[in-house]
Amino acid sequence: MHKGGTETVTKGNPKEGHAGVKFLGHSVHPMAIVFPLGLLSAAVIFEIIYYIVDDPTFAVVAHWMTVAGIIGGAFAAFFGWIDWLAIEDDTRAKKVGLAHGVVNSIVLTSFAASLYFRYGSESEPPVIAFVFALLGAGLALVGGWLGGELVERLGIGVHYGANHNAPSSLNTSDATRSTAAER
Repeated sequence: MHKGGTETVTKGNPKEGHAGVKFLGHSVHPMAIVFPLGLLSAAVIFEIIYYIVDDPTFAVVAHWMTVAGIIGGAFAAFFGWIDWLAIEDDTRAKKVGLAHGVVNSIVLTSFAASLYFRYGSESEPPVIAFVFALLGAGLALVGGWLGGELVERLGIGVHYGANHNAPSSLNTSDATRSTAAER
């Protein structure tokens, strides 16, 4: 019986769809992506505000959100690649997962290029820095769609037997079991 903590699950029954690194019964990668997505999206919004109101404070905030978003994105990517390695070979899921990882790596690279062009002018970044940030934000939508395809269409990361009355992952790793107390 699973009682939480961190564990690494290797390739097993492809029907299970939930291999990879877990924390408290859930995959780490989908939990970790919310921070870089939020930070990088907010960075673009603060950059837009900077161009509208011409207040360098917004550009500086966008700069530091980008820095934090890239760090968080690298952290999330590490666990994403581990999850990808656990997907059964020669499947559509493996191909979609690779595309998801590559696109999101380009997202991080685009934001890194934005930082490069900001260097030394964080309070008044050149337009090219904003262009790379917009490119990264647009590609993040594509990467997010591919991640959704992995989970919602291909069942990657979804526990076998998942249902509306499945027990809490804090109590068991078996989603097929249900107790009256948890309904």
